[in-house]
Amino acid sequence: MTLLIGGYFLYVMLAAEDKSELLIGEASHGHFQIELACSSCHTDAFGGGEVLQNACVNCHGEELKTARDSHPKKKFTDPRNANLLEVLDARYCVSCHTEHQKEQTHPMGLTIAGDYCFHCHIDIGKDRPSHKDLAFDSCASAGCHNFHDNRALFEDFLVANAGGHWLGAVAELVTANHAGKNAPAVVPGPRVDATAQVARHPQIQQQWSLSGHAQAGVDCAGCHSDDDGDWLEKPALAQCQSCHGQEAQGFLAGKHGMRLAAGLPALQPKMSALPFKQDALTAEHGCTGCHAAHEFDTRVAAVEACLSCHDDSHSRAFPQSPHGQLTQRALQGEISWGQAVTCATCHMPRIVHDKPEAAVDVASLGAAAERAVISVEHNQNAMLRPNEKMIRPVCMSCHSLEFSIDALADENLINNNFKGKPQKHIPSIDWAIKRAQ
Repeated sequence: MTLLIGGYFLYVMLAAEDKSELLIGEASHGHFQIELACSSCHTDAFGGGEVLQNACVNCHGEELKTARDSHPKKKFTDPRNANLLEVLDARYCVSCHTEHQKEQTHPMGLTIAGDYCFHCHIDIGKDRPSHKDLAFDSCASAGCHNFHDNRALFEDFLVANAGGHWLGAVAELVTANHAGKNAPAVVPGPRVDATAQVARHPQIQQQWSLSGHAQAGVDCAGCHSDDDGDWLEKPALAQCQSCHGQEAQGFLAGKHGMRLAAGLPALQPKMSALPFKQDALTAEHGCTGCHAAHEFDTRVAAVEACLSCHDDSHSRAFPQSPHGQLTQRALQGEISWGQAVTCATCHMPRIVHDKPEAAVDVASLGAAAERAVISVEHNQNAMLRPNEKMIRPVCMSCHSLEFSIDALADENLINNNFKGKPQKHIPSIDWAIKRAQ
């Protein structure tokens, strides 16, 4: 019997396509899509903690670098903090984020008690009287602190941006230029003769003629040529990636594309536990899942593509929300499209790159527009959880810091898509000002 069981699991490990039998438990909401791509994390079958740590950093290292991680590994390799590692070894991601333990996994994939801040900050009440009676499980859930990303919540920033009006000047999005002067007029590589195909599909030719591809000089052969110069009926990610590398990189790093990055079939909404519309459950997520083939209308991709799948309360409330109404006015020509606030405006914002290795948000662009490359951040994870990471690059384009913090801490306001004002106030700015005085 032992040999029979061993043989079965050897078959599953080496030959079977479905390896779900090998799972030791369900993966978290962040990794469930790639739970069958075991080698994404377990790169060495005989490796220990360092192997898993390297796997975490390979995927999330750049995000932590961009966030200027407020608790980097070097902080805990400092000998002065050696005693802290005895209770919480924060040098390793898996100390706080252990996979396949769904029954004890909290928001943000946390698998330790929510009052973990206690281990290092037990004496915080002595240094800051305002914190004296606060519960340690409220540090990261009250709009005050995030363990890794504190860009919009650190004390100096709170003081510097105090006192702003809840609604500032209406922002005008910078026009994306990645599909214009920065894109090649002719896609490199062998090109198929598409004359016959064009003649057979005049309607598609008409759709293409109004698209950004037509404006950039990318014709049928630019997308429908394979490596040998033959006709490719259904272009995939590789063809899009040849021109839109920055966008493809973000897409593959986000929830929409992470399965493709792991060598798995494309994501379908039915794979998720989140609410989605019934007629979209089997829709595959690739570039053309949001950007309809041949038309590539970014206005459709910015709203309709999102709402055609997502069916949560936040998404359903969008059309009647203040943001949704701005979008509707823009679609009707009453205001410019740059003043519309769409799903993509907040969750997939335009990012300005001064140099290949550097990026700043559009709100801080100013006169740099002429020398910058502007692209859309296709990794929606970058503007999702924790939601405070949206404050600087997105919310503060139109709103004050105080309003943004309060709004993102109000769950009911999030659910109705910010129709109204926050019903509770987060006193972090008040405390910071008092401490500064």
